[in-house]
Amino acid sequence: MQALPTSDSNAAAVSQQLEQPLLEVESCLNLLGDALLRRDTGAIEQYAAKLHQALAQAISCFSDAARSGSVPPNLRHRLALAGGRVAAQRESLARATAALDRAIDVLMPGESTGLYSASGKNERKALGGSIQV
Repeated sequence: MQALPTSDSNAAAVSQQLEQPLLEVESCLNLLGDALLRRDTGAIEQYAAKLHQALAQAISCFSDAARSGSVPPNLRHRLALAGGRVAAQRESLARATAALDRAIDVLMPGESTGLYSASGKNERKALGGSIQV
């Protein structure tokens, strides 16, 4: 990674150095979003990994620029928007995973363990004809 210029006269150079990693993050977010809509698991894995790398690179570049106080407000705003999109996609995946887990539980109920389940219900088997108070 290159050192970022720190003088005010080089603000355009800083913007350009920050623009490229941010464009990569935005591109990965778009590609991942499309893969999620298509439910293409291979593409989801591929673009999620690329997004992880792009985010790490962008955060590193933005951190370096922030230390010198030279992050342009428009790029800071775009990075915040990208972070919001990442959070929204993460939430969407969590909801889809939870829905899938519920569907699998309905279709393939697990063995009763005599313990409480994740939903808090007692899954104890009935034991003979004893009365429970």
